[in-house]
Amino acid sequence: MLSREQEAYYGYLAVMNSTSLTDGVALDIGGGSLQLVRVRDRQELDAQSWPLGAVRMTERFLPGEKAKKGQIEDLRDHVRKELESAEWLAGAADRDDRIAGIGGALRNLATAAELEHELPSFGVQGFSLRRKSLGKLVEELADMPASERGDVPGIKKERGDLILAAAVVVEEVLAIGGFDEIETTEEGLREGVFFSVLLAEREPPLFEDVRVASVFNLARQYHPEPVHTDHVALLALQLWDELAAAGLHDGDQEERELLWAAAILHDIGTAVDYDDHHHHSRYLVLSAGLPGWSMRETVLIAQMGRYHRKGTPTLDEFGGLTEKGDDERLLRCAAVLRLAEQFERARDQAVKAAHVAVSNGKVDLTIEADEDVTLARWAAERAGDVFERAFGKELRVT
Repeated sequence: MLSREQEAYYGYLAVMNSTSLTDGVALDIGGGSLQLVRVRDRQELDAQSWPLGAVRMTERFLPGEKAKKGQIEDLRDHVRKELESAEWLAGAADRDDRIAGIGGALRNLATAAELEHELPSFGVQGFSLRRKSLGKLVEELADMPASERGDVPGIKKERGDLILAAAVVVEEVLAIGGFDEIETTEEGLREGVFFSVLLAEREPPLFEDVRVASVFNLARQYHPEPVHTDHVALLALQLWDELAAAGLHDGDQEERELLWAAAILHDIGTAVDYDDHHHHSRYLVLSAGLPGWSMRETVLIAQMGRYHRKGTPTLDEFGGLTEKGDDERLLRCAAVLRLAEQFERARDQAVKAAHVAVSNGKVDLTIEADEDVTLARWAAERAGDVFERAFGKELRVT
């Protein structure tokens, strides 16, 4: 059995190795206790544990079939009083801190919020549960008998009688810290213990870059030809940088990272079947998740992989998870990834680079190679239509 200190430590490792949290709070809520770890530059500064778990709070404050308003207020008062000992928590969001958390109850609440808003649901890795949505869930759950709370979509039957107390505790943590949302992850204490062994040579046992590690981890699970995909990524980033230098896009670093991840993962669907492997690649990215990347970013990476061969890039049914401008972002990255894939169509790394020049309203793309690359040139020209839609200029390949 783990001590409270061990639970806090392994929870911290689980959060830090599966989210992009740098400064802020790592939360873990279980049946018996709540752990909060103060994090600065990914390092643990302070870890505390309180007996505020879902089971304890239910037994003490919400034992009956129906929750009374006064009981819920008593629970809130108790949580606020207990957390006074974490002086650093008050107003944490004002310092640009963030919060991310683990725990089955938190995952259930995030899933319920997804379904409530009719968002595509493929897990909660990287999902941001907003305090406003959580408050609405608390109201809904409080109006229901405990025996019926497990019928709420996203809430597991075995957690139905405990979920209200957990939701109230998390809501109060967010309120005290001034947080508008909490990032959720599908990792847990078990994974925290695993990371402590896997990364034992590091102190603390943390990935140097969670986002890079998660992309390569997924790629290694399904990758048939890493030499090919590494070269596609190289060509895509070279082309991306040259297009930015030519003034054809802003050179946004976030887009560049998304393009890199999509290039590394675009072919993992061949592990399922080569035919329609672009569809399979999307499925694997979405179903496996990408720790460290937000759900929005994961969707964009998956959609870039989906359209690396053919079709008109679109967000499809995932628009509700994205932001304004993501349609154009997807189109640009998919166009560049498709060109890089066509340059490497023969899987021989014959195309070393592609150089961009803009003249007379057209983009001249010159292939650098030491041997005949007629196939690559022909294949790249076929991607001219999506390129023109993305960048507003006709493409010529020489």
